[in-house]
Amino acid sequence: MAEMVPVGSAAPDFILPKDGGGTISLGEFRGRKLVIYFYPKANTSGCTKEAIAFNRLKPAFDEAETLILGISADRVAALEKFKRKYALDFPLASDETFKMLQAYGVWSEKSLYGRTFLGITRATYLIDREGLIAKRWPKVKIEGHAEEVLAAATAL
Repeated sequence: MAEMVPVGSAAPDFILPKDGGGTISLGEFRGRKLVIYFYPKANTSGCTKEAIAFNRLKPAFDEAETLILGISADRVAALEKFKRKYALDFPLASDETFKMLQAYGVWSEKSLYGRTFLGITRATYLIDREGLIAKRWPKVKIEGHAEEVLAAATAL
């Protein structure tokens, strides 16, 4: 796995295209807590379950004053379809250049059925109000993950 940004470090800056048009940047979240979750591909079973789990808990994240941002390498059009299909109530961003994915250490070598390729490792970061990495979850298991992130955000 690629090297993830260490806890206590400044979150790497980014500007990415997002669903609905325009761009989204880390700077927009300064002064607020942010969950960035990275997922391999929209509309796959695991990514759908993870998105639905975060969306279901969005009111609790709002109470914890924590915003949610999902990021993949999918094209913006695919993100928009995914967001509409599951009525997701948080932004999705696209990194087709892989630069932001590399900066966060989630673009790495993977293998499936004996084939090796580069792809997104399912991972999550919690960023504090000062823009520092407060917690990170490498190699996420979907079951119970959104609840665990919520607990960390609430405690922050």
